[in-house]
Amino acid sequence: MLDLKTVHGLCVDVDCLIMGPLQNNVYLISDDEAALVVDPTENAEAILSALGGKKLAAIVLTHGHWDHTGAAAELRRLSGAPVIAGVADADQIERPSGIGTSRVSDPCPVDVRVKTGDVVRAGGMQWKVLETPGHSPGSICLFIVPPFGNHADGLPVLVSGDTLFKGTFGRTDFEGGSMREMGRSMKRLAALPDDVAVLPGHNDLTTIGNERSTFALFGDEPEE
Repeated sequence: MLDLKTVHGLCVDVDCLIMGPLQNNVYLISDDEAALVVDPTENAEAILSALGGKKLAAIVLTHGHWDHTGAAAELRRLSGAPVIAGVADADQIERPSGIGTSRVSDPCPVDVRVKTGDVVRAGGMQWKVLETPGHSPGSICLFIVPPFGNHADGLPVLVSGDTLFKGTFGRTDFEGGSMREMGRSMKRLAALPDDVAVLPGHNDLTTIGNERSTFALFGDEPEE
């Protein structure tokens, strides 16, 4: 049986499937018109079933590690939805090498390569792309605020992948990781308002306000 949880109070509809050996959060995010799937780790057919007939507009990969991309190729094949990923991890997704892990996903075409300032549109949703390297060179976050959703009184949302977690930040000891880059990424996320709901790649949800102590770990590292 699928472990499906609905997140309430946000500016978009969010369901979360907890899947795979590393207990990944696979997000099904939608408004009244279309849906996104974020980081499909396994079982593409189960993910499609959980969408309940909603139109899948895109598959977003926050970075190129196997536990976030494992079902991307099959989900793309079954749905016809384009795959979106950060420019610096796209080659790894298309030609996996197992960087930082002992497992390798199936190769998956990346249809759209995004960078900071780009916008991912699905239905009435408009998600701003933030490049947040540190866990991997091409890690990205997605950020949305009302009214670009279907709940004008709901909280803004940050999909953070493995960059920001509840009470901590992503590992930087994999190949391609960088503590210095992670510090810069934390500074970028710290500029967001406190009420932003954070949807991480693993474990519990949090908010930007609750992670002020996490951001403070990096002090005043200067930008270059």
